Amino acid sequence: MINRMTSTYHEFPRKFWVLIVAMFIDRLGGTLIFPFFALYVTKKFGVGMTEAGVLLAIFSVSGLLGSVMGGALTDKFGRKGMVIFGLVFSALSSVLMGLVSDLAVFYALAVFVGLLSNVAGPAHQAMVADMLPEEKRAEGYGLLRVIANLAWIIGPMIGGLLAAQSYLLLFVIDAISSLITAVIVYRLIPETKPEATVGQPQQSFLKTLAGYRVVAADKVYLAFLLASMLMLVVYQQMYSTLSVYLRDTHGVPEQGFGLLLSLNAGTVVLLQFWVTRRVSKHAPMLMLALGSVLYMIGFTLYGLVSSYLLFVVAMLVITVGEMVVMPVSQAVAARFAPEDMRGRYMAFFTVSWAIPSAVGPWAAGLILDNYDPNWVWYAGGIILAIAATGFYLLYLQTRPRFIPVAEEKQPVPVSP
Repeated sequence: MINRMTSTYHEFPRKFWVLIVAMFIDRLGGTLIFPFFALYVTKKFGVGMTEAGVLLAIFSVSGLLGSVMGGALTDKFGRKGMVIFGLVFSALSSVLMGLVSDLAVFYALAVFVGLLSNVAGPAHQAMVADMLPEEKRAEGYGLLRVIANLAWIIGPMIGGLLAAQSYLLLFVIDAISSLITAVIVYRLIPETKPEATVGQPQQSFLKTLAGYRVVAADKVYLAFLLASMLMLVVYQQMYSTLSVYLRDTHGVPEQGFGLLLSLNAGTVVLLQFWVTRRVSKHAPMLMLALGSVLYMIGFTLYGLVSSYLLFVVAMLVITVGEMVVMPVSQAVAARFAPEDMRGRYMAFFTVSWAIPSAVGPWAAGLILDNYDPNWVWYAGGIILAIAATGFYLLYLQTRPRFIPVAEEKQPVPVSP
């Protein structure tokens, strides 16, 4: 095992491992707050879940706009500066959210926090793609998922203890973790933006922003994003609707749902890299179709079964699908992008997450409140079947372009 770990370490550049450590520190701070955000808002301002939901929607919509701006800024000015800016602003905004005592001010703050905190999202994605050769990107994104899930295992446990003492303490520690990460990035990670071609004129920011027309004209990329959004609109239910459904329909308490999420995160930490190393040898669009089918089985099961043991089985199936889908989809998005437009392509990829996170919980809520709640999962199964079909059709269309990188590296036999 030690030999395998040493071998894996040497397969990736040192600056990538520095980025891994830095992002773990930042994610750990974020996971102190996020699970308790709705509790904080409802308790401090004396409001219900409707107001908390509106705040989350504001964060999501303004974050979408921030990602679009950030993609252009990343391609124009580079990755490192954008990442540092996002971290420093995130630290400032965390302290402000912990200090604000007026709900109207909090609403206004949510607009700016969502806009400017997410402006560095495309830079993070582009930096990983810059650091790693194409054949290692899926594994690299898989490692990032491992450390993110490790943070999810540790952070909420610490956050729960600290929240009992002071919510402000959570916000302050999150700010400190962001500043520590900013210092690490500033001191230890070089700029990764590819150098401009010699003689190539520098674009103005407005022309860089106008470059989104090129992304919008990439029909195959947009088809990939559309299939991804259909898949994600169901996947997002795991972090929003599922807890309410299990509690109200099957009497599963909060602790039971928490165990399901812990099972998900722990499985990813243990198996993500192993799974990614194997699926990266196969056609990526075909793997996305496979992952969508696994999602379809897992989420549909929630509408068909009623015992906690089978809920665990459903979560395990979803988790396997997640380990297949997440790193592969990020690597595919990076593979579509030309070097000089990587930030803008990754911004569109970020938008494909923001739209489902804004629409999915609202649509599922309409079904839960007005119809048979099991139809959340039946409808989800139908949507995932459509997504899987879309990925398979993209596999057929893009087979020459998206053959596995491992196959591309094979030497061509020479006839005697």
